[in-house]
Amino acid sequence: MKKTYLVLNNGRVFEGTRIGAEGDGLGELVFTTGMTGYLETLTDPSYAGQIIMQTFPLIGNYGVIPADFEGPCLAKGYVVRELCETPSNFRSEYALDRFLKEHGIPGICGVDTRALTRIIREEGVMNALICDEVPTDLTAIQSYAVLGGVAQASSTEPHVFPAEGAEKYRVALLDYGAKHHIVESLQERGCRVTVLPHDTSAEDVMALRPDGLMLSNGPGDPKENVFEIEQLKKLMGKLPVFGICLGHQLAALALGGETVKLKYGHRGANQPVKDLKTGRCFITSQNHGYAVVAESVKDIAELRYINANDFSCEGLDYPAARCFTVQFHPEASAGPHDTGFLFDRFVSMMGGESHA
Repeated sequence: MKKTYLVLNNGRVFEGTRIGAEGDGLGELVFTTGMTGYLETLTDPSYAGQIIMQTFPLIGNYGVIPADFEGPCLAKGYVVRELCETPSNFRSEYALDRFLKEHGIPGICGVDTRALTRIIREEGVMNALICDEVPTDLTAIQSYAVLGGVAQASSTEPHVFPAEGAEKYRVALLDYGAKHHIVESLQERGCRVTVLPHDTSAEDVMALRPDGLMLSNGPGDPKENVFEIEQLKKLMGKLPVFGICLGHQLAALALGGETVKLKYGHRGANQPVKDLKTGRCFITSQNHGYAVVAESVKDIAELRYINANDFSCEGLDYPAARCFTVQFHPEASAGPHDTGFLFDRFVSMMGGESHA
């Protein structure tokens, strides 16, 4: 098998074996702690511009199941300790290495992912290069930045998804890199969903006469999305709004808040989140590198959820704006599903019930 290297922007080099597509892969190296769900991870558009590293040591053991894909694969590379070449699952259609090759994703296996994770936790997220020859000049690695991710991840034209069963409400979903299961979670609750490109104007959104507005997840620095934030400023307060992940951050920015980049982010399916209103703790799926500064919106929002590990903001209620947002993923597939009730809350808001 072909010798390959993972070069970090601090000069550290890890030797491994080539998997996936040929060629170099340059991106922001991040780690995710999920023990399952590697397909949903690889097809989560929020990973645009990033090299994904799985902390769980064996990846690919249940193969590739296209029905589980969440969206386009926009990652720049893939890093695993061991890649399973002989998957066993009745739903599997082929091996993961073929998926990586077909999607042009270069990868490396046989590296010490525990050591890499410790480096990122201590030094913070950093850029990296997957390559066959170690470069002598690290300038290209060090200067890389994830830019234009939302435009890359978003749909380019509207799509309508009918409700399952009787149609109760019509939802406009602004697609910043939306995962399919957000749409499905709304459809299951009787919502007709119109998925709109990220650059849809506020006027065009309101022309659809939706009962509610969904703000999706997506990649990159939320502050980069100047046009999208300006449109949300016009929409807030006009209809019920539910934001997830990047949508949570953009809503805060539109209402005068601030966001910051976290040292290494939250990525995985086991993030604990505490509801400050009830005291209950939920296990959640997350994938983000930025967070809302709760103090920056204290005059207009109620801090509802916090991360039980680092106490960062995980959810906000904006009663006057008829809006609530969360940093985690209540639609999580393959799970956990602890917070799926938030979609019911959104549906209740569209029905005119109080902001609970």
